[in-house]
Amino acid sequence: MLPLKTFLLFFLTALAELIGCFLPLLWLQSRGPVWLLLPAALSLAVFVWLLSLHPAASGRVYAAYGGVYVATALGWLWLVDGIRPSPWDLAGVALVLAGSGVIMLAGRS
Repeated sequence: MLPLKTFLLFFLTALAELIGCFLPLLWLQSRGPVWLLLPAALSLAVFVWLLSLHPAASGRVYAAYGGVYVATALGWLWLVDGIRPSPWDLAGVALVLAGSGVIMLAGRS
């Protein structure tokens, strides 16, 4: 059950990071009002808090999180930006998720 909980935590962290970066982008591109910076700041604060909940604050954990972030970002690309990922995007996501799994699940001595 721990890998599933860790994956869910990674996913929520990635979502908070994406929202916290997307909202200021809307404002910078004049596609949204300045008040979007407030929920963006809140989202980034949630992102930092979620990072503190990860199993260990180490390069290995953050490297594994990176794979889930890439997958979540491509989902965002499709659902929010309306751009369907290419087969190459999906192949890349499969590779980074496999790498994340190896990093997180490999036995350590």
